[in-house]
Amino acid sequence: MGTRACGFVIFRRFKGPIEYLLMQTSYGEHHWTPPKGHVDEGESDMETALRETKEEAGLDNEDLKIFHDAKQELVYNVKGKPKTVIYWLAELIKDREVKMSHEHQDFAWLTIDDACQRAGYEEMQKALKSFSEYITSTNL
Repeated sequence: MGTRACGFVIFRRFKGPIEYLLMQTSYGEHHWTPPKGHVDEGESDMETALRETKEEAGLDNEDLKIFHDAKQELVYNVKGKPKTVIYWLAELIKDREVKMSHEHQDFAWLTIDDACQRAGYEEMQKALKSFSEYITSTNL
């Protein structure tokens, strides 16, 4: 059995165009991802996403509007073992500052094109584009 992680693709739109939050890890390849983390024993996927977003970005449940029907599941191999990452779409509805943990060294609010470029991984780019289409098609 592989590992499982959960998080949110967070967007905001009260500062102009729709922008997505990506955070740069302070370890490994310093890749850029939305806030996410591993599921702890006895924790639901949603509880994990909320906890990790609080730990990594300093954003609480009440700062976000979560779209439970907008969900992406990414499955890929890490060091030969399958890893499943589940993201829900969430909108930042309160103008909060992102507060990084030691796990990250930088963060950025990016347009969809810049976010896809920064994310690098094809699976992550597909997820971002799918969420972007969801926002557009549902006239959120």
